[in-house]
Amino acid sequence: MVRGWLGKGEAAVSFLGPSNTAKDRGLLGSQPYRMKPTHFAPLLVPGLVFLLALAGLLAWRATGDANKPEARIPGRDRPAVAASAVRRRPLVPTLASGQGQPANLAGDWSRFRGPYFDAIAHDSVSLARRWPAGGPRRLWSVELGEGYAGAAVRDGRVYVLDYDPLRRNDVLRCLSLADGQEIWQCSYPVDVKRFHGMSRTVPAVNDQYAVTLGPKCHVLCVDARSGQPYWLKDLAAEFGATVPQWYAGQCPLIDAGRAVFAPGGDALMIALDCRSGQLVWQCPNPRGWAMTHASIMPMEFAGRKMYVYFGKGGVVGVAADDGALLWDTTAWKIGIATCPSPVILPEGRIFCCGGYNSGAVMLQLVEAEGKFEAREVFRLTPKQFGSTQHTPVFYDGYLYGVRERDSQLVCLDQEGREVWASGTDHRFGDGKGPYMMADGLLLVLDDSGVLTLVEATPAAFRPVAQARVLEGHEAWAPMALAGGRLLVRDLTQMVCLEITESP
Repeated sequence: MVRGWLGKGEAAVSFLGPSNTAKDRGLLGSQPYRMKPTHFAPLLVPGLVFLLALAGLLAWRATGDANKPEARIPGRDRPAVAASAVRRRPLVPTLASGQGQPANLAGDWSRFRGPYFDAIAHDSVSLARRWPAGGPRRLWSVELGEGYAGAAVRDGRVYVLDYDPLRRNDVLRCLSLADGQEIWQCSYPVDVKRFHGMSRTVPAVNDQYAVTLGPKCHVLCVDARSGQPYWLKDLAAEFGATVPQWYAGQCPLIDAGRAVFAPGGDALMIALDCRSGQLVWQCPNPRGWAMTHASIMPMEFAGRKMYVYFGKGGVVGVAADDGALLWDTTAWKIGIATCPSPVILPEGRIFCCGGYNSGAVMLQLVEAEGKFEAREVFRLTPKQFGSTQHTPVFYDGYLYGVRERDSQLVCLDQEGREVWASGTDHRFGDGKGPYMMADGLLLVLDDSGVLTLVEATPAAFRPVAQARVLEGHEAWAPMALAGGRLLVRDLTQMVCLEITESP
């Protein structure tokens, strides 16, 4: 039986084939129906016609008619040349120069969460506590492809990983911090469909190299000044990485001349030589954890330097020198999307939080005879704290972050107790915007582009200034601050703001 759906408001209809007996048709009661020879006569002529038609069809196909039609296959109704070109494009980076020049400005925000991985600007620039009616002065802006990729800044240059939908390329753009003019761009071909934006990672930059991780797990390493490409790798093809849902969000790490990633798949974590791209070490993946949107955070404990990472299934610590698996735990894991990264606290503590009603956990590392173990200290319910996308800031003994459940900015002590919350009159959009700290102030950007300055103090929630700095929506990208210039973006535009007390 085959069932056919006739449309909205109509019944489903069953199409039944013929029955095998006359009884099934209700004609002869319980007696079997036997065909007589004369009953075959009406079938002879149609049968002969069918055999002749079949013979003609076979003869026609044997001639190899060049004009015979092809079956319609979904996707084949588009130009064949364009589809072939997409599949065969060589994965080779291309460098193009622009007219921009590096700015003669100090300041360094050379990776995700800044130079010390804590989302805190440690330079001595004083920020303005009051803004004019129109908000802080906008110095320049650039249009970008859809995404949430934040900027890195070093030596007067702004690095942002973009996606060009017309050329279907990932594009590492190097802009002038002075005016936003493009100094150079390095691109490579990759097909990425719109899925809540495309690019969403922050480059890692030092005085020699700039390294990026693209939406589909392509790693590019270029000369930080000239943009000359050194190498390009596909973590999915070479290490069995699975591209996360909503594309890769893990930001690269450069440490001691090595680019460090957590691909999952064949290797839980790897270190690549920045100059050659050669594999320095790889950490085994005994639990088969896949890549998440979280980024790797360095940590030192009991005389051992390690990399802490939230994999899809738990938390892991990997030795920085040789990639040995030092410890792992399933005490913290998120079912849907692991986005916030580990917050490293003093004395071997690690704060873990996430969204989708996962709450938060504090872990404590312990060491005995060279062996490490991560133990749960306390757990917070989603009502107490959780964060869908961004990683809390630990400053002066307290944790600050926007809570997923009610979009309030909250201050927690190191035992997870709430010190204060911003209140129902001071919510921050849908709670997915970024935040950071500078000059004793929290800079909190909501989803729609409203920027708020808040005193970073456990005494109380004390906002000091607020202004709309973006006109778009989904302002989710991590912010960057260098030389008193703040870089923020929404889905399609990045702007540079002057926020110092004395420009």
